[in-house]
Amino acid sequence: MTFKRPACVGRRMDAAALRASIPALERCTYLNTGSTGPSPRPVVEAVADFERRFRFEVPCEAHPYSVARDTKDSARATVAGHLGADPGEIALTRSTTEGIANVAAAIDWRPGDVVVRTDLEHSAGRLPWARLSDTHDVDVRVIETKNGRLDLDRLIDAVADARLLCLSSLTWNYGTRLRVAEAVEIAHDAGARVLVDAVQAPGQLPVDVGSWGADFVAGSGHKWLLGPWGAGFLYVDADAVGAVQPVRIGGAGTVEAEDAAYELAPDATRFELGTTAVAPYVGLERAIETMESVGLDAIESRIADLAARLADGLGDRYIGPSPPESGLVSFQTADPETTVDRLAAQGIQIRSLPHPEVCRASVHAFNTAEEVDALLEAL
Repeated sequence: MTFKRPACVGRRMDAAALRASIPALERCTYLNTGSTGPSPRPVVEAVADFERRFRFEVPCEAHPYSVARDTKDSARATVAGHLGADPGEIALTRSTTEGIANVAAAIDWRPGDVVVRTDLEHSAGRLPWARLSDTHDVDVRVIETKNGRLDLDRLIDAVADARLLCLSSLTWNYGTRLRVAEAVEIAHDAGARVLVDAVQAPGQLPVDVGSWGADFVAGSGHKWLLGPWGAGFLYVDADAVGAVQPVRIGGAGTVEAEDAAYELAPDATRFELGTTAVAPYVGLERAIETMESVGLDAIESRIADLAARLADGLGDRYIGPSPPESGLVSFQTADPETTVDRLAAQGIQIRSLPHPEVCRASVHAFNTAEEVDALLEAL
């Protein structure tokens, strides 16, 4: 049994049509996509429709596991196409955090091994290494940055004896784009693998993992792709698969043989486990198709215009690059948490950040100049 794809898939959309498809925008001024995006109605409907059919119809018409497998294969192919990868280089996960944690747990760490990260990383890119420091005596080396910029000369020194480098492609606090391809080349020259937290990139700008050259790239669909929670992805370069041996395994990522013997899947799917929720991946696939129907270049351009308008209006309060390099626009206030609460009471949703202690607004293609001006006036 196969499910028919919605008739609207493949049709072109513009920013106005995207905005009209998002019910949450009828109730508030939403400027917090960097935390989680408000989903278009067709994305939510795709999830609900699949779940309804999978639970009500499939049991009597097809083998549920076959339908689940085919559905995940389709989502994996769509994610791969969106990232410039091959389907076999994509493992479906529940989140960016899960993807990073899976890689961290799949390397045969030895006492004294070095992991390098920047001081710009989200908790997903900090906590696994802190844990390895406690459990495996791994040395975690943190590169200090300035204003969201990574000094590549410092990186050269830091990775000289490292086993792994972890960095973000687009920083969650300053909205800066790090020079991933150059950082990867430096790390590889030193013999280190590279893991990229890319969660802030897909959906707001084109991503080509091949041009980065990283060994691993983790991301999720619930932010700028406007997809559902619970649908993430992990890219594992074909040449890096043999370097990772997952601790947690299940039927989805292994090939069983006689006498309880097994072999790990020869590609990234070795990170996938057994029975998982499938509907979120239906939503992820539909979300990617929606973003691609608008056009990533068009989205990136519109975000750049709105972010520049906001940064200009903020003046000296703005702490990011000039001009902004993404839809993440951070700014200083006397009391960030109080500011967030006050704006929420006025129907404007942003968030506060802990490092540095600032407020952050996120502008997506569905936002408008009027909403940016409303935030500035409220501030």
